[in-house]
Amino acid sequence: MLREGREVLHDLTLRIGFPEHVAIVGPNGAGKSTLLRLIARECYAVPSLGTVCRLLGRERWNVFELRSHLGIVSSDVLDRFPADATVADVVASTLARPAPSRVAEALARLGISALERRSVRELSSGEWRRVALARALVHRPRALILDEPSSSLDVVAQRELRAALSALAREGIGIVLVTHHLEDVIPEIERVVFLREGRLIADGTKRTLFAREPLRRLFGAEIDIEENGGVFSLR
Repeated sequence: MLREGREVLHDLTLRIGFPEHVAIVGPNGAGKSTLLRLIARECYAVPSLGTVCRLLGRERWNVFELRSHLGIVSSDVLDRFPADATVADVVASTLARPAPSRVAEALARLGISALERRSVRELSSGEWRRVALARALVHRPRALILDEPSSSLDVVAQRELRAALSALAREGIGIVLVTHHLEDVIPEIERVVFLREGRLIADGTKRTLFAREPLRRLFGAEIDIEENGGVFSLR
C-alpha cells in the first residue's frame, strides 16, 4: 500500500472477526494508523493481483454505509468542528438524521450527560476523549476502531478511558485498538498483532507476545514488563 508515494504496508495478511477484540501494537511509523484508515476506507490499497480488502464480508461498500457499522475514534476529530460547536453537535454528527434520544443515550452510556450543551473547546482532554467515544457509539456500531486513544491524557483520564472501553467490550462491541502503550490493551483484549516497518511480524495471544523477547524484536530494545489483573505495563 502506498501513502504519499511511499509504501507503508507490505504483504499484509490479516483477518479480524466481529465482535473480536484486537490490539495492533508497534512503534511510531509502523503503519498502525494507516491500517486503521484502510479499514475505515479513508485510504485504499494499491490494486494488484491477489490484493483483497474485504470488510464485513464485502469488498465493495458505499463508504457511508460502511461507517454506519463502525465507530471511529481518532485524535483529529475535534479539528473538524467550528469553535462554537457543542458536545451534542459533535456526538450527533455521525447520524444520518437528527435523533436527540440517540445523543442522550450515548452521553449517558459514558457518564457525560452533563456536558451536552458545553462547547467542545471548553473540554479537558479526558472529557473530549469520552465525547469522541460517544460520537462513535451514537449510531450503535458493531465495532469501535480506536487510534491511540490515550495519547495526551493524564493518568486519571487514561484509567477512566480504559474502564469505559472495558465496559463496552463486555457489552459485545468489537474493539480494534491501535496503540504503542501496553497499558491500553485492556483485559478483554486477548489477541495482539505486532506491526513493524509496515509488516506484520507477529499475531497471537497477549500472554505470548507481551514477553521480553517478542517485545525486543518489535521495539528494538530491551523492555521489562509486569502484569496485574490481565493488564500489562512497563516496569
